[in-house]
Amino acid sequence: MTTDLSVLLITAASIGFLHTLTGPDHYLPFIVMSKARNWGMFKTILLTFFCGLGHVGSSIAIGAIGIAMGIGVQKLQILEAFRGNLAAWVFIVFGFVYFIWGLWKVLKRKPHTHIHYNSDGSIHAHQHKPANHHNHENVSQKPVNLTPWILFTIFVLGPCEPLIPMLMYPAAMSNVHGIILVAGVFSLSTILTMITIVAFSLYGISFLPMKMFEKYMHATAGATICASGLAIVFLGV
Repeated sequence: MTTDLSVLLITAASIGFLHTLTGPDHYLPFIVMSKARNWGMFKTILLTFFCGLGHVGSSIAIGAIGIAMGIGVQKLQILEAFRGNLAAWVFIVFGFVYFIWGLWKVLKRKPHTHIHYNSDGSIHAHQHKPANHHNHENVSQKPVNLTPWILFTIFVLGPCEPLIPMLMYPAAMSNVHGIILVAGVFSLSTILTMITIVAFSLYGISFLPMKMFEKYMHATAGATICASGLAIVFLGV
């Protein structure tokens, strides 16, 4: 392994780590959705892994196609910028819709007061909590949870902007081995950082008294995801 390639691999690992750490959209959606949907640690980590794989894999595929067709870095970066903007807006829309749905669930569960006028002229009031309606005919059929698929699709759309320029250096030297190593190291660094942040965050949150906030978790999750998308679009996070 040449010195240039060694430096490039260290750079790829460092940038993969920093790119993920400074981009809250890489881990916040998994943390808040895990709490809102009551996912276990294993399911959350598995989903984070596959979303991370889709995230880096899509950029690797575009970079490989660009290298094979001789497309310049600038044109590929324009494409990556477009994908990044598209993914951010999908985050915003998904988060906002989920936020509204979460609020609706809170309001639906809110007890309502009935006032009764008695024949003797007295008045009394009592509260009713919304009843849980169960369809016993379809009790064995579980609703399809589309949330993991939506998150996976968003992460496939989302680009790894720093990756393609790094792939171009070994490509210019016709070093296929170097291209594979750089892509592999960057991917490993990115995915491991995502998983580590998600796992430690969920572990830390498990010690907090979250019971009183449970009914607001869906709305909070939606608002957080929407805010992540807004931060990408307007703050360039």
